Amino acid sequence: MTRSAAVEVLRAGALTTVQDLGRPGWAHLGVPRSGALDPAALRLANRLVGNPEHAAGLEITLSGCTLRLTRATTVAVTGAEVTVQVGDRPGDVGRPLSVPAGTVLRIGFARRGVRSWLAVAGGVDVSPVLGSRATDTLSGLGPPALRDGDLLLLGEPCGAPAPVDLTVCPSPPPELHLVLRLGPREDWFTPTAFDRLFGTAYTISPVSNRVGARLAGAPLPRAVAGELPSEGIVLGAVQVPADGQPLIFLADHPTTGGYPVIGVVTDVTPLAQARPGTTVRFHGPQR
Repeated sequence: MTRSAAVEVLRAGALTTVQDLGRPGWAHLGVPRSGALDPAALRLANRLVGNPEHAAGLEITLSGCTLRLTRATTVAVTGAEVTVQVGDRPGDVGRPLSVPAGTVLRIGFARRGVRSWLAVAGGVDVSPVLGSRATDTLSGLGPPALRDGDLLLLGEPCGAPAPVDLTVCPSPPPELHLVLRLGPREDWFTPTAFDRLFGTAYTISPVSNRVGARLAGAPLPRAVAGELPSEGIVLGAVQVPADGQPLIFLADHPTTGGYPVIGVVTDVTPLAQARPGTTVRFHGPQR
């Protein structure tokens, strides 16, 4: 392996982290899965550059980043609608891009969506923790979020870039419709809470992050007062704090929590690209 092959971080942006497909199977020890908020987008980027789908790449949040590649390589960007610049020439989202050694790669501000995923041939070669190279922003496992001046080693390429001209990265919808399965603590809420939950719209709060998407809207009143002992939390759990505003847990969620969980969203992937102010509506599963 060419250990000098690296990605030099010239501008890290608002939040750029190393992500792979996460570390499942450790929740019983208090370790969440973490990993890319949109696993399919990372898998696609890896396929485009010839990597295994589980290879580590970069998850880039909203404001983009600027990198320098120290070896000639192939990269691919998927996810949000962004401007990509390879040295002096423009590049496309959703296709393999050849990058000469020493070239500066610029990923711009997200015009639509929130997050982009960057794969580099060979993958980002940071040390794995519990079988994953993912940055967990809540627990601190994995490498820290990128900072200006960081140097990330690259692995050895193991496959040819995909023979495609372009793939389509779908734009995020203006309104999200999320399927919610009730439980385990639906008995802690009044009938009014369920009328509001399924009958009114919520919006994504600006304080949302990789841990959870906070919602703003009609508060959900409780039928049971008092405290709840901490219990297990899963991906997509909708917890309701004392203010009654729902919180949907995402990839870096805690493994336990003390507020009641009214239900679980069956697929949180659409929330990866949901900007603050995006409308969210809940629906029950089809029978």
